[in-house]
Amino acid sequence: MIDILPIRTQTTTASRLASVNLSQLEFGKVFSDHMLVVDYRDGEWQEPEIVPYGDMSVSPANSALHYGQAIFEGMKAYHQHDGGVALFRPLDNWARLNASAERMCMPTIPEELFMQGLRELIKQDAAWVPSDEGSSLYIRPFMFGTDGLLGVRPSDTYRFMIITCPVGLYFSKPLRVRFEQKYVRSAEGGAGYAKNAGNYGAAMYPTKVAQNEGYNQLIWTDASQHQYVEESGTMNAIFVIDGKVVTPALSTSILDGITRRSVLALARDMGLTVEERKVGSREVMDALAAGKLNEAFGVGTAATIAPIATIGYENHDYDLPATDANAFSKRVSAALDAIRTGAGADPHNWMVRV
Repeated sequence: MIDILPIRTQTTTASRLASVNLSQLEFGKVFSDHMLVVDYRDGEWQEPEIVPYGDMSVSPANSALHYGQAIFEGMKAYHQHDGGVALFRPLDNWARLNASAERMCMPTIPEELFMQGLRELIKQDAAWVPSDEGSSLYIRPFMFGTDGLLGVRPSDTYRFMIITCPVGLYFSKPLRVRFEQKYVRSAEGGAGYAKNAGNYGAAMYPTKVAQNEGYNQLIWTDASQHQYVEESGTMNAIFVIDGKVVTPALSTSILDGITRRSVLALARDMGLTVEERKVGSREVMDALAAGKLNEAFGVGTAATIAPIATIGYENHDYDLPATDANAFSKRVSAALDAIRTGAGADPHNWMVRV
């Protein structure tokens, strides 16, 4: 039975913080001192604990390893100009995690368990939140089935955890991408809108093929015709076409990105026309040829805004025009940075203090 307060905490006796240079970080390789752990059994969540970050044991017959019941989220905490720490849109991540859980036949997580556990964990490791420009504390909530038996059915038991890691920039330069017109990331009616582990595992081979060809990422297209844009790598795709902000409409094959939501909201705040609709690969390339494709970029929690410099299409590469300081991607990136660090106003009340 859940008893949220106080959360039992076992503090590490050997912090690793002093050995880490927070100004030079490789994404996802350095982890903070503690993690949140809570188990689900007998039809209810048990008491959460904060314990030192470390390995855990699972059965060789662990159901998640064999049948893929594993989901996760990606979110961030930011050092504030006044010295505090704040989370960016955490309730949106909580809601999306529960949407993924429902799709994968997993129990949902109560808001108070998610938020209180998250707050207490970040407070415990507040010193790990980097303050350099472009840096943040990346937060990875995840859940997986823990039954130790072989049988294709939903697990009866689960573990929910949160781990964190200080990070810098995900991409250091504009991206080279190409349209993927053979392999499929997800299909309508599938689980592409959920952040389940299998989506990412299945995307690795075609992504590796593209990287071997000199591209950073793919622009995924629809499963039936390979004509319509879905996502860009692990990000949502946004184009500025003839001054309009255009992005694929959400579907069961496209993730409802929280950075995507934020960028579109800020675009509307700036008075720009926003279109959420089907976006054809041919439309994008025709706009580029006509000089009407002003910008293309990916948006996601890890990268935030990732400008695209080159698009590969039908065995040819096409360079996009260079952007200036007034480009939408640069203005919206600066606006997001100001909100997240407390340097600017937060008109949508996205930030939650720890």
